[in-house]
Amino acid sequence: MKKAKPTILVVNDDGITAPGIKALLETMQQLGNVVVVAPDSPQSGMGHAITIGKPLRLDKVELYEGVEMYRCSGTPVDCVKLAVNLIFKGKKPDLCVSGINHGLNNSINVLYSGTMSAAVEGAIEGIPSIGYSLDDYTLQADFAPALPYVKQIAQQVLDHGLPADTLLNVNFPNTPNPKGIKVCRQARGKWAEEFDERMDPHKRPYYWLTGEFEMNDKGEDTDVWALENGYVSVVPVQFDMTAHHAIPLLNGWKFE
Repeated sequence: MKKAKPTILVVNDDGITAPGIKALLETMQQLGNVVVVAPDSPQSGMGHAITIGKPLRLDKVELYEGVEMYRCSGTPVDCVKLAVNLIFKGKKPDLCVSGINHGLNNSINVLYSGTMSAAVEGAIEGIPSIGYSLDDYTLQADFAPALPYVKQIAQQVLDHGLPADTLLNVNFPNTPNPKGIKVCRQARGKWAEEFDERMDPHKRPYYWLTGEFEMNDKGEDTDVWALENGYVSVVPVQFDMTAHHAIPLLNGWKFE
């Protein structure tokens, strides 16, 4: 008996018309049956936000011939929740892929990323999930060098699955010839934010978030090191944020 093709949910945070999601869905079509659910506008930096104070819209659209696509008024996480509950009706897809994001989601950026939060939501639902990001913020980004790795990594996950409560954070360097794949840890880094104060025509101040990324982690086993040296970084991510190593310390405190 011929094995049924896997069903693959494709989501993103750059919006349904972003070039990155087109590259991703076309690559996933080589592996299985694709369903796309994506925000109707860019949602970068939304993290794991969900919509609770206003209604959500979910409209079927025809942007690419032969692709089942839905446009969502909510966040990337909303897209996954609606897909699981309304489109798949509880019969979960075999794989959830998010991206390809325009811009990296390495190091601490994983916490802010709408791309990764969509993949995290997939993993929370028990779906093997991957987030993909490219080190190029422009709409003219060339995804072609990354696509063989996108396909290879997705196929490996379909073939072997992932450990429970785990997903993959995959980042691509902006190079025509990546050197290969490095399985890494998340680098320890942070944003040193600044706020640029400006005045509107009514002389009221407003602020633009600016700043620089501070990276003091010199390890050669990190995602930052891999990307700076031309490799594709693959970081296994978990959504259990318990600091297990701190539990014995807290148990030694004297609570009344």
